Amino acid sequence: MNVGDELPPLRVRITRDQLIRYAGASLDFNPIHWNESFAKNVGLPDVIAHGMLTMALAGRVVTDWLGDPGRLVDLSTRFTRPVVVPNDEQGALVEFTGKVAAISDDGIARIDLVAKFDGQTVLGRPQANVRVS
Repeated sequence: MNVGDELPPLRVRITRDQLIRYAGASLDFNPIHWNESFAKNVGLPDVIAHGMLTMALAGRVVTDWLGDPGRLVDLSTRFTRPVVVPNDEQGALVEFTGKVAAISDDGIARIDLVAKFDGQTVLGRPQANVRVS
C-alpha cells in the first residue's frame, strides 16, 4: 500500500426494492425512503436512499479492496446531497472511488473516498482509516 494508490471503483444501482430491504435491516422506516408522496410533500424530489446505506457502500469500496473487513478501523462522512431513487428497475447509479491519501508511522492509512450520483458528490469528506497490514 502506497500513498496515491487508487482503489478499484465500485458502481452500484440502488433500487426501491433495496431501500425496503435496507429499511427492514436497519429499522429505519422513515417514509422519505419508501413513500413517494410523503417525500415530495416534505420538499424532496422523490424517494431518497438512506444516508447510512450510501455510507456503507462507500465503505464497501475499502473492504472489497482490503479483502479483510477487520482492517477497517474507522469510516466517517457527512451527508451532503440525497441519492434520489426513481421507481423503476434501473434505480439510481452511485459511483464510488477511493485513493490512499496518507500513511502514518503507526501503520494506519487514510483513504479518501468519493461518492457520486448524477455527476455530483453525495457525501462530504468521506474517509476511511485502515490498518496497513
